[in-house]
Amino acid sequence: MSISFSSANDVIISGVKSMNSQITHMTLNGCSNVAVRNFKLVAPKNSPNTDGFDVQLSTGVTFTGSTVQTGDDCVAIGPGTRNFLISKLPCGPGHGVSIGSLAKELNEDGVENVTLSSSVFTGTQNGVRIKSWARPSTGFVKNVFFQDLIMKNVQNPIIIDQKYCPDHQGCLTEHSGVKISQVTYKNIQGTSATKQAMKLVCSKSNPCTDITLQDIKLTYKKGTPATSYCFNALGTSLGVIQPTSCLNQ
Repeated sequence: MSISFSSANDVIISGVKSMNSQITHMTLNGCSNVAVRNFKLVAPKNSPNTDGFDVQLSTGVTFTGSTVQTGDDCVAIGPGTRNFLISKLPCGPGHGVSIGSLAKELNEDGVENVTLSSSVFTGTQNGVRIKSWARPSTGFVKNVFFQDLIMKNVQNPIIIDQKYCPDHQGCLTEHSGVKISQVTYKNIQGTSATKQAMKLVCSKSNPCTDITLQDIKLTYKKGTPATSYCFNALGTSLGVIQPTSCLNQ
C-alpha cells in the first residue's frame, strides 16, 4: 500500500497524488474524524487490486473533491465503517464505489450511515455496488444514500450482489447472512454499457428491505431502454424510474 493510516484520530489529508501503487493507494483502518481532500489516485485500468481508497473500522470520514482512476474499486468500504461521506468524486476507470465485500468472516461489524453524492462514473465496471459472499455473517448494511450521480457507459450502474464470487469458481451455495436495509438510490442518470442497468440480487434468507428508488434514468446504447432484475429485494419506487422498477413492494 502506498499510504496507510491506522488508529489515527482528527486528521486532515490534502493535496496528495499517488501514482501506480503496487496494490491499494490509501487505506484507513480504525480511524476517526478524518478529512481527505483533493487527492488524485491513478493506476492503469488493467492493474489488479489497485483500489484507490479503502476504509474499514472507521467513523466520521469525509472524502471530497478527489479523482480516482484505477484498476479496481475507486472507493472500497469495509466492515465497521460508520458516518462516511463521499462527494464530488470523478471515478473511472475502475470498479466504482463498493460497500464490501462483506461476509468474509462470521463475526463481522456492520456498515451504516454512508452517503455518496455529486459524483461522476466514467467507463467503470460498476457504479454503486454492495457485495457480500454467500456465507453466514453477523454483518449488516443500513442507512445508505446514493444520490445525484451521473453514469457514463458504466457496465453495472446500480448493483447489489449477495452471491459475490469474483472468479466464478468454487462459489458458495449458502445464503449471505448480511442484512441490507434502508438503502436509497436518488437522482441517478446516464448510460449503461450493458442492457441490464440495475441488478439487485439479495440473500434468500435475509432479503433486502426498505430499498428506495427515486428519479432514476438509465438508458442503454443510443437511448435503447435498459432492463432491471431483482431477487428478494423489497422497497418503494418514487418518481420516474428507468429502467422499470423490479422491486417487490
